[in-house]
Amino acid sequence: MKLLIQAISGRLSYAFTESDLSVQYKTATLMDTEKTTMRKLARDISWHIFRMLSYSLSGAFVVLLAGAILYLNNRPDLSIWHRANLDAEFNEHSPVRSFTEYRALEERLFKQLDTEVYEKIRPADRYPVNRYHRGSLSDPDRWPVNWNRSFELPLDRPAAGVLLLHGLSDSPYSLRGLGQGFHTAGAWVIGLRLPGHGTTPAGLTHTSWRDMAMAVRLAVDHLYEKTHGKPVYIVGYSTGATLAVHYSLMTLMDPERVPIQGLVLIAPAIGVSPAAALAVWQARLGHLLGLEKLEWNTVLPEYDPYKYSSFAINASDQVYRLTQEVQSRLKAMDAATLQRFPPTLAFQSASDATVAAADLTDKFLIHLPPGKHEVVIFDINRLNTLQYLLAHDPAPRLNALLKTGSLPFTVSILTNHTPDSRRLVIHSKAAGETQMEIKSTQLYWPENVYAISHVALPISPRDPLYGNGNTPGASPLQLGNLALRGEKGVLRLSGTDMLRLRWNPFYNYLESKTLDFMELQNLP
Repeated sequence: MKLLIQAISGRLSYAFTESDLSVQYKTATLMDTEKTTMRKLARDISWHIFRMLSYSLSGAFVVLLAGAILYLNNRPDLSIWHRANLDAEFNEHSPVRSFTEYRALEERLFKQLDTEVYEKIRPADRYPVNRYHRGSLSDPDRWPVNWNRSFELPLDRPAAGVLLLHGLSDSPYSLRGLGQGFHTAGAWVIGLRLPGHGTTPAGLTHTSWRDMAMAVRLAVDHLYEKTHGKPVYIVGYSTGATLAVHYSLMTLMDPERVPIQGLVLIAPAIGVSPAAALAVWQARLGHLLGLEKLEWNTVLPEYDPYKYSSFAINASDQVYRLTQEVQSRLKAMDAATLQRFPPTLAFQSASDATVAAADLTDKFLIHLPPGKHEVVIFDINRLNTLQYLLAHDPAPRLNALLKTGSLPFTVSILTNHTPDSRRLVIHSKAAGETQMEIKSTQLYWPENVYAISHVALPISPRDPLYGNGNTPGASPLQLGNLALRGEKGVLRLSGTDMLRLRWNPFYNYLESKTLDFMELQNLP
């Protein structure tokens, strides 16, 4: 009986245990199922949220893109000078082997410009300040010399050769005044018209920096030949300065190239905004959609005889590519190779709105061997009456240059003697030195001028087109003294273009220092 009761108890215990296990198993299975269901539900919800956000962002992007395209395409209609295809323009593949042949091709190019643009403009475009209307105030051929073309100033016994390289969208005119001063001082001078320039803004929709670099080499070879081996200098302004640096770097790698005695860089484009790398996609999108206007950053009236007002997207893309090429070659060269880089004198405005001013020292001069190079910086006008109005003050960067230990290059900063004085002094620190020296000058800020702009640096106040208007025989078109008054939004011209200084009040200092650097006869 006892055994029977134990057996039954054991059996019942086993039954209950089995039942519990079954319940536990079923419960666990149910919980696993619920967890799986919850995980699937969470994944589904996450996927739907992700898809909803993706659709929303994609939709917003499409709307913004469409809005941007409509905005850009709503700009003024393109004119014949925005579309002209002048196939006589030089490029790196042209069958041209000398500067003489380059100028012969250039002659063909300007004849093509006459027949394809000047003779075909619409009657509606024949207004008094259109550079493409013959006889207008802006017509370059009103001048005794059309400075849109390459020019050459020869000498019987030159002391040196000087090549002038202008900036982007510019022409040889911008360095004409300096070139004439160098010629008087004893140099054989060439002012090179870079490919894509001096004709129509459309020229910069397809020209590449390599085309410009090839033209520079032809001009240097010609200058060296004509001066019978005399020292050759390159004076480059803005993008022209970048091309000068590029050529000089190439001479360090190619012994067949003509060596350069020295470089003078005016507002050099050593660094540009990274946005320039993205801007090219606007032009590519425009090409894909058949919207020509998207190839342009600005479309403006062409009233300046020697500089494009309209600006092609490709132009900024090519400057970006050129600066990247220069940076790449600089980083790839060792100190021993860079030791042979030519002495360099650079001029920069502390308030340059076109190029990244700090890159001149931080990405270029800092890499060069010490002792042979100098940067001259024109500070803003620090009169105390102007300080409250400043939106950006370059003082921290300038102070850092002067207070940083020794630098491999000389720094000279022209700034106000005191906040109550318009007279300038020069704060200077020699290469390898730590102490600053202050030198007095007889230079003064003009009334109502608060800074020197990018476009002003190479231009004399006496320039007949871009000067202050006080020069006898000045052009009837006074672009350097343009001060129209009225209401905003009425003119297609930007108010900032009229506010921007077009001439350098300290031009004589720049010219004199350059002549000393080249060891040419310094003019009074």
